[in-house]
Amino acid sequence: MRVLALVFSLMATGVWASPEFWRNEWPNTDFDNTSIERWVEIMSGGPPKDGIPALNDPSFIAVAVETDLSAREPVITLEIQGETPRAYPIRFLIWHEIVNDEVGGIPVAVTFCPLCNSGITFDRRTDAGVLTFGVSGKLRNSDMIMFDRETESWWQQAIGEAVVGDLTGTELQTLPSWMESWSEFEARNPDGLVMAEPDFPRNYGANPYVQYDSSNRPFLYSGEMPPHDIPALARVVRVGDAAWPMTRIAEAGEIMENGVVLSWSAGQASALDSRDIGSGRDVGTVRVRDAAGNDLAHDVMFAFAYDAFWPDGAWMLGQ
Repeated sequence: MRVLALVFSLMATGVWASPEFWRNEWPNTDFDNTSIERWVEIMSGGPPKDGIPALNDPSFIAVAVETDLSAREPVITLEIQGETPRAYPIRFLIWHEIVNDEVGGIPVAVTFCPLCNSGITFDRRTDAGVLTFGVSGKLRNSDMIMFDRETESWWQQAIGEAVVGDLTGTELQTLPSWMESWSEFEARNPDGLVMAEPDFPRNYGANPYVQYDSSNRPFLYSGEMPPHDIPALARVVRVGDAAWPMTRIAEAGEIMENGVVLSWSAGQASALDSRDIGSGRDVGTVRVRDAAGNDLAHDVMFAFAYDAFWPDGAWMLGQ
């Protein structure tokens, strides 16, 4: 609580209202090139640069030999045509937040921001070359700020865009991926691959954010609360600049709207509820496809984060 009080005290005094606060820590970052208008929005999440270690070139094992994952544990699934489907367990991503991988010749970054519940997969190729991402330790609107090791530009994870540094304004392509339970992935992909446990001293399988998604307010966030009386940490499914409340999709089972088909099924545990990730309450799995049945890039994020980054976005409330 003392640390949190200090954080908000520094916010109130405007200490972080200038990039000068960050220059010594980031001497290779061009802070004069930025789309940030209010530097007070940038906050330290606690760990320093690389204090949360991103993973590079992870190892994988066959689905058939995986024994540690429980049935309801969430994984991020990446299925690229012509390649063996891969599952990236949230039990690892909750501690590492970024996995730099390559699938079928495509360099990808599989990312998960626990404070926003945002799990997005990006293509790491840009006009500036292939980038490798790390965790900066900084937050904006409670969302992870990534950095690339090639230019040390800062990237906003929720929107996949560079917001500070040489590459400011560059956008990453988002690839279709989704969160589902381990049992769903295993049943559909018996010959698939699952990421092996990293060689780090972490309590994999444990949730360091116990009951976070039952909180009234997000951590390290001073922005507005969502409209329409939607709880700040309610899950919404964002497709482009539109968002559907998860509760609406779960109640309907399937929604066809805006050229998008959203379907819900029970069986996926919240990674941000109980101490044991696999024992979290059931939040279900949402699949997002177009009218032809093709998977669409999307994100299942908390309502406050959607409202912060898409203040003019469309709330798909069905009214």
